This record gives sequence, C-alpha cells and structure tokens, in this order.
Amino acid sequence: MNDFRQDFIRFAIAKKAVSFGQFKTRAGRLSPYFFNSGLFNDGDSLNRLAQFYAKAILTSGIAFDMLFGPAYKGIPLVSAVAIALAQSGRNAPFAFNRKEAKDHGEGGDIIGAALSGRVLIIDDVISAGTAVRESFNLIRAVGAIACGVVVSLDRMERGTGALSAIQEVQQSYNIPVISVATLDDLMNYLKTDPAHATHLEAVGRYREQYGVTARV
Repeated sequence: MNDFRQDFIRFAIAKKAVSFGQFKTRAGRLSPYFFNSGLFNDGDSLNRLAQFYAKAILTSGIAFDMLFGPAYKGIPLVSAVAIALAQSGRNAPFAFNRKEAKDHGEGGDIIGAALSGRVLIIDDVISAGTAVRESFNLIRAVGAIACGVVVSLDRMERGTGALSAIQEVQQSYNIPVISVATLDDLMNYLKTDPAHATHLEAVGRYREQYGVTARV
C-alpha cells in the first residue's frame, strides 16, 4: 500500500470520516463501517484531503486539461484540489455547476473556466453514478471530453449486479475512476493498527459477502 493511501486512511479515521459499527446502506445492507466525507469540514482537513487527491491524480499519470466538480460536494473539493495541484506544480483551470441555470448576470449553469479539452471529474464517492452521468452529459454537451473521475474511497461493493458502482461507471463511459483509497486499503490498514484491528474481521466478512472480485 502506497504511503499516502495508508496516511489517508489514518487521517479519515482520526476525523471520524471512517467510523465503525453497524450502518444500513442505501441497498439495505448492514455495513460494519461508514464513510462520510462531510466530516472533512474545516480548513485544515479540507486542505489535507485535497493534498491526498492531488497525490492520487499525479500518481495515476492520467492526462487532463482541467477539473470539474459536480454540485454540491464537488464544489469545495474541486476548488481545493485545484489549489493542491497548483502547489505541486500542476496548475489547471477548474469549473463546477449550479443545480439550476442562472438566467441573469453571467447566466448559465457552469461557474469557472469554460469546459474544454480533457475534463477530470472530482467528487467524493460514487454511489449510484448519478452525479457522474450528469457531469458527463454537461461536459459532452459543450464538445469537451470527460477523461476520468477521482473519488475519495472505493467501497469495492457490488450494486444490484456483479459490478460495483465504480465499475459500472468505468464500463458505461469507458473512463478510468481513480480513488485515493479502496476498501482493500482500509483492510490492510486495520491489520497494522492495534486500536482498530478488532474491526478487521467484520469488515473482511462484509467484503467477502458483498465485494467485487476485482477492479475493471
């Protein structure tokens, strides 16, 4: 496991963005862990989160021309990630959307740089793929190309079929999905952290029952 992924899991647990217990998922499953990116809710934690995103993007080697953050959670994320990338020497324009188009002032539903070239979508997680689908349509409508998606955590969990939501996005749109960390990274971390090692068995059982076999 790359150091930054281990550091991200440690950071997420410390911020209680990753918590353990019994949580009901949207699919009605009882999960032994829960991820809530909304708890990265102060300046320092948002800055650190963005640095992890920047490392994941740069490590992936993905080619992109600009960043896009879907409303609402993607708005602060894409802004912070653009700053983190600039601090790492990769200055890129960014944009985000409104939920409803504005009919006065500058008008339209896109704020920031004009969508063009290869657009990398920045979001927190992919649950049903709705935000990605809307982003893909917005980007394609202006003649730009969605080149990939970046998220915090890949739960590596099956949806209604054999694939996870992330795998469905990758297959439907033929674009890569980059995650800062995965469920397997979380399990690897639990093996090394005595304070949380007791959760490994329950998370492992959940992974075995509902997890996908591999990334696509």
